[in-house]
Amino acid sequence: MVHIVFQQADIEALQKSFELDENFSGDIVQIQDDLAVGPIADIYTEEGRQTRKQWWREVLEGGDYDGLADRETADDTALVTDLISRLNADENEVIWIWAAQNKHDVCGYYWLMSQLKEYQGRIFILYLNNLPFINEKGNIFYPNNLFEIPAKEFLKARKLAREITLSEFEVDPDEWTKLCNESRGVRLLEGGKKLMQADADYYDAAIKKYSSTDWQKASKVIHQFLNKEKELTGDAYLLWRIKWMIGQGIFDVQGNAGNMKDFEIKLPGKMFPEHDETITE
Repeated sequence: MVHIVFQQADIEALQKSFELDENFSGDIVQIQDDLAVGPIADIYTEEGRQTRKQWWREVLEGGDYDGLADRETADDTALVTDLISRLNADENEVIWIWAAQNKHDVCGYYWLMSQLKEYQGRIFILYLNNLPFINEKGNIFYPNNLFEIPAKEFLKARKLAREITLSEFEVDPDEWTKLCNESRGVRLLEGGKKLMQADADYYDAAIKKYSSTDWQKASKVIHQFLNKEKELTGDAYLLWRIKWMIGQGIFDVQGNAGNMKDFEIKLPGKMFPEHDETITE
C-alpha cells in the first residue's frame, strides 16, 4: 500500500497513526509541487513542465528557497513514473490518495489521478471534505489540512477510503484540463472539488493590508498574512509577490531583497513622523 499526501507536515501526522496500527502502515509519498499557483498549461508535456520549472526558478531566485526547483527530490513526474512501475510490478499494490479541504490538496489530486486511469479499482481516495474530527482537547473541529488531525483520528478516517470510480476518472480529468487550458496564476477552492482561478496578483491586496508606512521585515508581513488570512498560499509565493511589488514601486525597500528576514519594506510615505509646527510671536 502506498499513501499519497501533498504537504510535508502530512507525512509526520500519518506516520504517527501507523504506530497505533501497523496493519494500516505503508509507504508515504509526497507530491511536492504546489499546483495551486503558477502556470499549468501543457503540464503533462515536457515543454509545459519546463515552463513551470522555469517559473519556479524565477519565484524562488535569491530567496529562502533558492535552487529548490532544480533539486532531484522535487521531481514529481519521476515519482509518478515510479508509482506506475510499482503498480505494474505487483497486481496487489494499491494507492491511497489523502486530500483535505484545501486548494493545494485538491489541485494535487486532479494532477495525480489524471495519470492513473488505467489502474481504476486500485486507486483509492480519502477526501476529508467538511468532515468532523475530535482534536486533542476533545472538541469537534473541521480540519482544512491533514496535519491538523490527531493520529488516533486517522484510524477512523481510513474507513472512508473508497475507490475512485470510473465516472470520476472520466469527469475529473476533464475539469483539470479546463483549468490547465485557462492557466491563470492562482487556483482557489470554491467547495467540494470545484476550483476557480484568479490572476497572479490575487494575494497582493492582502499583503498590503499587513504593511504600513513604517519599516517592517518582509518576514513579519508574511507571518501576519499566514496567521490572519483565511485564503492562504505559501511563503515563497508571498515573498515573490513582495519583490514584484517592490519593482512596481508599491513598496519602498531597505536592505537586500533576498531572504525574507534580510530586508524591510514599507508603503511609500513620509520617512519621518509629522511634527506640529507652532508659530510663536
